Formats: sequence, C-alpha cells, structure tokens
Amino acid sequence: MPLKEYFEFYAPTKVMYGYNVVQDTGAEAEALGCGAALILTDEGVMGAGLLEKVRKSIEESSVELVDVYDAVPVNSEVEVCREIAEIGRKAGVDCLISVGGGSVIDTGKGANILLGVGGDLLEDWQGTHLVPEPLKNHIAIPTTAGTGAEVTLGAVIKHTPAGQKVTFNSKYLLPDVAMLDPGLTESMPPGLTAATGIDALTHAVESFSSMEHSPPSDAFSYYCVRSIMENLPIAVEDGSDLEARGNMLVAANLAGMALSTTLSIGACHAMAHAAGGLSPVTHGVANAIILPVVLEFNMEYCTDRYAALASATGVDVSGLDEFEAAGRVIEAITGFIARFGMPRSLKEAGADPALAERMTEEAMGDGQMYGNPREAEFEDILALYERLLS
Repeated sequence: MPLKEYFEFYAPTKVMYGYNVVQDTGAEAEALGCGAALILTDEGVMGAGLLEKVRKSIEESSVELVDVYDAVPVNSEVEVCREIAEIGRKAGVDCLISVGGGSVIDTGKGANILLGVGGDLLEDWQGTHLVPEPLKNHIAIPTTAGTGAEVTLGAVIKHTPAGQKVTFNSKYLLPDVAMLDPGLTESMPPGLTAATGIDALTHAVESFSSMEHSPPSDAFSYYCVRSIMENLPIAVEDGSDLEARGNMLVAANLAGMALSTTLSIGACHAMAHAAGGLSPVTHGVANAIILPVVLEFNMEYCTDRYAALASATGVDVSGLDEFEAAGRVIEAITGFIARFGMPRSLKEAGADPALAERMTEEAMGDGQMYGNPREAEFEDILALYERLLS
C-alpha cells in the first residue's frame, strides 16, 4: 500500500490509565507547575459523586482549588465558556480540570482559549490553527467513553442563538494530561453507554475511510473498531464490568487520537454536528442514526477501506470479492448499532423535518465534510437528511 505524500502525527498529551488513577490529580497538577485550579463538571457528575476523589486529591496537594463550576450543559455553550473564563480570570486560575464527558472537556478548551489569549471565541478563534500560543494547563478526566476529547486538538461548542455547533482546532487545545479511570464510567446508564460508544465507533470508522487517513490513524482506528465491537455490548449489559469499561475508555481515547490525526473524517460527523446544532438530538445518537446511510452513500468510493475492516468487525469474507466484503462490513456495523435500541431516524429522535435544508447548509460548511471519501453535493446531503427525517 503506497504511503500518503504527507501526514502529521502529533500526540503530546500524557495519557494515564488505571482504576483510581484520579487519586493522582493533585500530583499531576503540581508537576505541571499549577498554583490555582478550577474544576469544571456537570450536574450529573456531581450527583453521581464522581468528583470527590478528584477534589480530595487537589485539596491534599499544594495547588489551590479556587472553585468548582458544575453547570456545564449537555451541549457545550459559547456563553458558558465566557462565564467560566471570567471566573478563572478573576481568581488567577492557571489550571483547568475538566471532569465529565465531551461537552465538559470541550467547554474547558473553549474557556481556556479565553483565559489564555482573550478575545472573542466566535469572532477571533473559530476555525483551524488560529490560536497563536500555548494556553493555561488543562487536565482532562473523561467520565464517558465516547468523544476522546481528552486527546483531541478540537472542540465543538454550540452557539444557540445561531443554531450552530462551532468548531475550534489547534494544537494548543490538546490537554496536558488525560486520566482514564474506568471507575468513573461505571455509573453510566446503558443508553448513555451505548450512545457514547457508537460515537467512538464512528470516529474510528470514519477516520479509517477518510481521504485524510494515515498509518497512525489506520492503526488506531482498526484497533478501536475491533475493541468496541467486542466490549460495548458487555459494558451496556453489565455496567459493573470494569474490564469492558476500561477497554471502552481506551478505545474512545485512541479513536480520538485517530480523529485528531485525520482532522476531517467524513459526512456522518458533519451531518451529526448540524443535526445537534438545530435539534435536541445528542451527538452519539445522531451518529448512530446517520452512520449507516453515510456508509451506504460512500460504498463505491472506498470499497477497499470498508472491506479491510472485515476482521475487525468479525465478518467472515472468505470467497467474497472486495465489493461483497465491503457490503458485509456495512451490514455488520448497521446491525451492531441497531442492537442497542436507539432511535432509527432523526425525526424519531426529535429533529424537525422542516429544517432539512438548514441542516444541509450547516453540514456542507462543516470541516468534517472535506475528508469524506465521496465528494458530496448539496442535493446529496439533503436527500440523506430527508430520508432520515421522514
């Protein structure tokens, strides 16, 4: 297989894995040279008691814990980033500790831009490689196994007045430390476990088939597809299975690295961002709904890439040609998603069919669309949305 003419692999985040590893949060903050820390989280994490070990570790260190912000919404919001940055600025914070899912971690990234370089998120920093210099220290502690935001150089933040999910990409958004503690994911309910797991699966599958794929992203993606197919059903059925939980955390983390290496992965993610910006559909559910139709849409343009995932998806392709093998892989992924009982259409998930054209406009301008293996026209994406909104 010929190598691409050019690719980059940049992964400076220190990743720590282990049960109760969050007990070292304070030590890691000290090692970064932090003096004053602000913890960001949401009501669900607070209510589940997942913050206590993190808080205790900080309080037992030399780092001052100046506040805990526990009002991060399900979809990260621009205004929330501004509010957190103002709190941090007044308190002289030099370290953010994000404890939660992708929304919390992306909120930490957005707030860190404002803390580090100021300006206005929307007017100055949305886009790619615009942040000019290193930001404050950031420790990311995921409590879901899905986004891999703890190792990605991007953040997706909702701007509700415009009905948009705005993207920010910069190497300076990469957290300094990512702490993967399977015990923090143990209380995730089955539905959330499934939705976040399918988000990670989508990162891996789309990164593998992206026009921007590379050897590092291929290696991460292949491993992730296999691990998720093996471990997600166990984690959904038995949330106390820490081995499955741990495998899902690692898979989501590596899928995040694949996404960060590839940068633009495909139409499913672009469409999911648009649907989430204009409707109450959560990102993982949107991916679960959209991925099968996008795989079908792309089939003839990346047959070899889909066929190459046969072993990872547990498909026996003995005696099949490449096109038949790719079809079996798509069937396997579609069937795998269906087993978790999530909505089968965007309409069923709460999206308004009248917004199909608006969603298409947003998706066509989303940076993830550029890596799709089949060049998509406006009418193509509109047809997919209309199918999913019927």
